[in-house]
Amino acid sequence: MKTVPFFNYPALFATQESEITALLLDVLKRGAYIMQKELSQFEEHLADFLGVKYAIGVADGTIALVMALRGAGIQHGDEVIVPSHTFIASAASIHHAGATPVLVECASDHLIDPDSVKQAITNKTKAIMPVQLNGRTANMDALQAIADEYNLLIIEDSAQALGSKYKGKYASTFGIAGTFSFYPAKLLGCYGDGGAVITNDDQLAAKVYSMRDHGRGESGDVVLWGYNARLDNIQAAVLDFKLKTFPETVERRRSIAARYDHALSSISDLTLPPAPDASPDHFDVYQNYEIESGHRDQLREYLKDHGVGTIVQWGGKAIHQFEDLKFNVDLPYTTHFFTRCMMLPMHHLLSDEDVDYVCEQIHQFYSTLK
Repeated sequence: MKTVPFFNYPALFATQESEITALLLDVLKRGAYIMQKELSQFEEHLADFLGVKYAIGVADGTIALVMALRGAGIQHGDEVIVPSHTFIASAASIHHAGATPVLVECASDHLIDPDSVKQAITNKTKAIMPVQLNGRTANMDALQAIADEYNLLIIEDSAQALGSKYKGKYASTFGIAGTFSFYPAKLLGCYGDGGAVITNDDQLAAKVYSMRDHGRGESGDVVLWGYNARLDNIQAAVLDFKLKTFPETVERRRSIAARYDHALSSISDLTLPPAPDASPDHFDVYQNYEIESGHRDQLREYLKDHGVGTIVQWGGKAIHQFEDLKFNVDLPYTTHFFTRCMMLPMHHLLSDEDVDYVCEQIHQFYSTLK
């Protein structure tokens, strides 16, 4: 029996062992641990890639969101609209910035539903946080129209969407700020935690630069309350190295998605992500391959028994389903979605044979239902 784990963490290093080892030794021998040239180089190269003024490396994706919100002026008493179909960090960042997260539905594309956003606006609403999930960017035209109508900020959580585009524009470049995560399993992953804040706003950038380094300004004086939230220089070196081949990583993921789509689109019970060429408006990078199945739990068990790893994202619960957080909101579409969703293996280290094996096992499962 072949084994296809959901993600192969050891292979992240093994496939580039000699290059990464040389890179790390150079940084370590120089004692270049905190905020050295590797960080500034990575920030410059990431900003160039995205076509923005500022890409600010920070400790992780969650603190990136907190600082983006604070930098944009979000504060106590404000409300920020965010989909319930996201990792808890999205809503937690709003809470830790002092504001109130207001949860809304996802749409059929698994991303924030603009109609649900509009219904959730109150006189306390100050921002919309689109979460660009699974390597796809939401319908930003619809969200921008709402933001313009109600004078709201857009702050993007693009932890899963580096390189994704909507109408030719990259995720995290639509609003006043956007953020990324560089967790190891992400599209661009380091060997620990890492993140970035993206903006074209000079004032917001200045605040984030200070906040990530204990609130210190350029003079060294503390100018605001900050954090110890710098991107580690070793991780910055790794990320800068991997950014050079990032387009190839994206193309491999898109190739895998096309292979899944070709093999599985005939199974009527499955709802698949849009294929890579499905829409001229979207350039998807497939951080994840999230499908829906009317036999989700049985399918997962069958795949597990045949060596294929799958997951239901975030432990199988949307944010509004965490009872201890006491969200009093009814989101029937998202609730139903979490009875159907699951993820197949998706990363650039998968071989065509791995993908074909996963697809063969899915077909075998459905043949047992006939």
